[in-house]
Amino acid sequence: MKKDLSVSFVLPMYNERDNIKRVVEEIRSLAAEITTDYEIIIADDASIDDGPSIVEEICREDDRVKLFRLEKNSKFGGAFARGFKEASKDVILYMDSDMPVSREDIIASFPLINDNDIVTGYSKINKGDTLLRKIISGVYNLMVRSLFGLNIKDINSGYKIVSNDFIKDIEFISRSPFVDVELFLHAKIKSGRVKQFPLIFITRSGGKSYIARLPVILSTFIDMIRVKIYSCRKKRKD
Repeated sequence: MKKDLSVSFVLPMYNERDNIKRVVEEIRSLAAEITTDYEIIIADDASIDDGPSIVEEICREDDRVKLFRLEKNSKFGGAFARGFKEASKDVILYMDSDMPVSREDIIASFPLINDNDIVTGYSKINKGDTLLRKIISGVYNLMVRSLFGLNIKDINSGYKIVSNDFIKDIEFISRSPFVDVELFLHAKIKSGRVKQFPLIFITRSGGKSYIARLPVILSTFIDMIRVKIYSCRKKRKD
């Protein structure tokens, strides 16, 4: 494996006190297998637990770990965008802060960024979601395909590898999970090379996911409308 690419590990975080110390330790161990130069960027989305305090302690011991805190909860998108903005290395390796991807899948997928602009994971087995979450996901993905012409198997995948040069000029509009769609929209506009990688997402062992909260769902659909209006206006200007 090539080791000449520096890596920014980017983790948006919200109330992950049960996971974050373990995940940082696992990333530090993993990093040696894919790069000689790395940083760990943790973008905290105004957590209300003591996760940020845990990270601050880690930062004092290791200057490669960097914490950026949002004053107001953005329902994910703001933390995503902040993490990408603060990343300074050649490659951004983004994952959810409970580290839902195995070490083996990360090592196997990382070399693909040498020939692509974005590598994105998707589950190769059916996830054990509730019926409600499956319905919401199905409607959401149908709307994304219909409105934006994107054909990504898991648009909100919690694992992505992105060339920093490719996205450094992007300004994200969304402050919800719809920010993932924006990333792929920009890739489409710029004729970027996107590689989809099959993997098995690991069920979280601590903490909980907040993506399915009603305020997050509503914010996501509002951002969908905002981005669609912005895209239409931009097309008319061009």
